[in-house]
Order: sequence, then C-alpha cells, then structure tokens
Amino acid sequence: MSDNGRIGVGVIGAGVISDTYLENLTSFPDLEVLFVADLDEPRAAAQAEKHGVPGSGSVDELLAVPEIQLVVNLTIPIVHVEVGLRVIAAGKHLWSEKPISLDRESGRRLLDAASAAGVRVGCAPDTFLGAGLQTAFRAITRGDIGTPLTALALFQSPGPESWHPNPAFLFQEGAGPMFDVGVYYLTALTHALGPYARVAGLGSKAREQRVIGSGPKAGESFDVTVPSHVGALLQFESGQSGQAVFSFDSKLKRTGVVEIAGTDGTIVFPDPNNFDGDIQIWGEGDEPTVIPATGHASTRGTGALEMAQAIREGRPHRASGESALHVLDTMVSIAESVESGGFVEVTSTFDPSPALPEGWDPKVATH
Repeated sequence: MSDNGRIGVGVIGAGVISDTYLENLTSFPDLEVLFVADLDEPRAAAQAEKHGVPGSGSVDELLAVPEIQLVVNLTIPIVHVEVGLRVIAAGKHLWSEKPISLDRESGRRLLDAASAAGVRVGCAPDTFLGAGLQTAFRAITRGDIGTPLTALALFQSPGPESWHPNPAFLFQEGAGPMFDVGVYYLTALTHALGPYARVAGLGSKAREQRVIGSGPKAGESFDVTVPSHVGALLQFESGQSGQAVFSFDSKLKRTGVVEIAGTDGTIVFPDPNNFDGDIQIWGEGDEPTVIPATGHASTRGTGALEMAQAIREGRPHRASGESALHVLDTMVSIAESVESGGFVEVTSTFDPSPALPEGWDPKVATH
C-alpha cells in the first residue's frame, strides 16, 4: 500500500483497451497507478505520460516495484495465464482482462497458484458491476418478477469483418461470437441466477471464408475455423433454464437482449456489454414499467477497484477468478456439446455475490 493509503497498481499491456482502463483507474481515489509495462516500452512510456503515471518500462521492472500490490493484465488472451503466473509469483494480486484463460486446465492452474501464494485473482468482464445490471439484480432480489423461471439471451449480427480492420482472430480458436461477445451475456445471467449445471449447444458456419471490408487489408479473405453461430440450452444449479443465441451470421441485428421471466413478470436487462442502461419490467398491461439505472457511471476497471477495496476490507470480491473460470468452463462445455451432440455437465461452480450497495461510488475514497 502506498504511503498515502491508496493501493498501488501496475498495468501490463499498453494497447488500445489500456486507454479506458487508465482513464478510469487514475480517477479512483482508492488507487494509485504507479507503472505501465509493455513489450513495446516506448508505447508504455507514451501511455504513462498521457495518463500521468510516474513509471513505465518492462514487466520485470513493474513486478520489482514493492508499492504495487495489484497488477492489471491487459495483454493478449493467449498469454493471459503466462503473464498472470508471473504476477502471482511476484506476490501480487492479479486482475485480468477476459478471458481468464483459453482452457479449463490453465485457468485452474492460475487460480491454484494464487491460492497457494495467498493472493487474489479477479477478471473481466466487470460490466455486471455497472449501474444497469446492478439495478436489474436488485429488482430480481426485491421480488419484482416473482420467482425467476427462464432466461433468454440474444446476440445476432452480420459479423465484424465489415468494419474491423483485422477481424480474422474473431473467427478462430478462442473467439467466435460466443467467446468474444457471449461471455458478457453468460456472465450477466450467472450473476443473476447462479451457476450453470449443464448445457447443450448447436453450431454452424455460414461461410468457410470471409472477406475484410475496411482498412488496409480490405478485400483479403480469411478462414473461419470456429462456429459463427451458436445456439445453447442452459440449465442452472437452482433449476431454472435458459436459451441463448450468439451469431455472426444474421443480417438482422439483435443485440443486447437479456430477459428473465418469472412467476409475476419479465425483466429486460440493459445491454450486458455496457455498464449503464435502464431496466424494463413487463407485468400486467401492454406497457412496461421502466426503472432507471441507479448507481455509478464508471466503466472498465471498476472490477479491479472493487477487488482492491475487498482486499483491504477482508471480504470476497465480486468479479472473482472463480466466477470467470466458471463462465469459461460453461463456454467450453457448450463448444464440446456442439461437437458431441449431447448435454455436457458444467463441473465448476462459484458463490454469487450480492448486489453492490445502491450508493457505492468508485469516485469516493474509502481509505
């Protein structure tokens, strides 16, 4: 902990997403961002200067700073576990961008290493800590829809190749519409209804190749190696059921759809890929009741702050490594079901956290 009582933070990875993280992390009074590291050290230096961070350089230099307690890992997914293990070996807490890993085994190894070292792991997505989804969770807990029974999640789009300048990785191993976007929807549902118990999936590809539509590579084709459309059946440990569609194959765009139907009504969540948005409750009548989102306006990095506060207070943090591994396990299980044609048991689990207090504000110091 820094001399001023704030928790020292280091950031590994100075790519595009680091702008949003650094903008938020440097605005939280409970945190003090001390160092930015990247393989491209000039890029790390530029980001540090841009956001008023005093130190920059290599990963080894970051891990040697004793005042850094929490490291935010924004590297590419394929090295999330490798970098995370280095952070843990240095005795520091770890916050990782999604996904926590690309397979169950390495994710479990990461969490076991953290447990042995006495440090914590947290992981994005932390959108479920935003005012929109937290307001929805509080409405369910309050009984606004009675007993929850069924869930529906829909993400349908033509795919990102028309606008993304380098989209090939989004159609290959570790991505596709489920791993890239569906993770937000599955995270929102499991924090609302609890852990998944078993799943089944069907997958398909509209085309074996796609064409880049913009940027310097426009006109180039690339291979599609994973399903570009996934439909899933979900069963929760608590007995509720759900259906989900994650697709890059639909000319009709239908995104941000998450609904939970209960005995007394249906709740419509805001887009789970965002931190805000109002809630609708459909009951008797032809018009919904609109519940404005109540809470903070911060975005990416909010989960890292909540984790830091939990470490100081000695309580569980909400965007935990166990919950992230459970969602990964669920997605891997759906992918296995696509191949096998049957239901797959989801063997991992986690303890869902209560909703944030309504007045929780990342911009208010607690130290």
